[in-house]
Amino acid sequence: MSITVLIAASNHLAALKQHPDLTDAEPFADTDALKALDAITKRRPQVVALEHSFASTARGAAFINRIKADPALAACEIRILEAESGATPGTSPAGGTSEASAPAAPPAAALDRSGTRRAERHVVSRNVEVLIDGNPATLVNISIVGAQVVSMSSLRPNQRVRMSLVDATRPMRFNGVIAWANFEMPKEGPRYRAGVNFYDASPDMVARFIESITAT
Repeated sequence: MSITVLIAASNHLAALKQHPDLTDAEPFADTDALKALDAITKRRPQVVALEHSFASTARGAAFINRIKADPALAACEIRILEAESGATPGTSPAGGTSEASAPAAPPAAALDRSGTRRAERHVVSRNVEVLIDGNPATLVNISIVGAQVVSMSSLRPNQRVRMSLVDATRPMRFNGVIAWANFEMPKEGPRYRAGVNFYDASPDMVARFIESITAT
């Protein structure tokens, strides 16, 4: 028997399940996307149907790309639905692409998007943890005016944050703002990749921190 998983806003699920192709679908609210993904990876459905309003978001695009990245789900067909009628603007297998049915997640942005082209950027080759509003994040790259981080905690563009760096001598705390943020859903679990612009960080202190983490 064909297995279908349906993901949509909770107030649209009942109406969408009236569609002849979706009466036996296993429904999930779009707020339960992680539960839906778990069911998909375990059951390997023939069809994953997504409401357009969810598929067109960054979370929806990351969800689609996560399915496409899994070889075990290569035969899974992704369908995008309009809530009003249950119509399907387009479909595509998980291994392929379709402009209507599979919006691509925005690529992981380079640090330049956060305005750090003004200063030399240093790629961090080892695991360096920083704190953003007290929550741990992994440093990807850094300059004296900004940084790129990966965090399990939610980060949003224009969000003001308190950032802490720790070098060999003492912690540095300063204010910043999230210049851009992408939601990602790798196999390890959901995370946010973001660029942080520094507000009041001392360039000399940040330069010393960069030296401490890049020294061989």
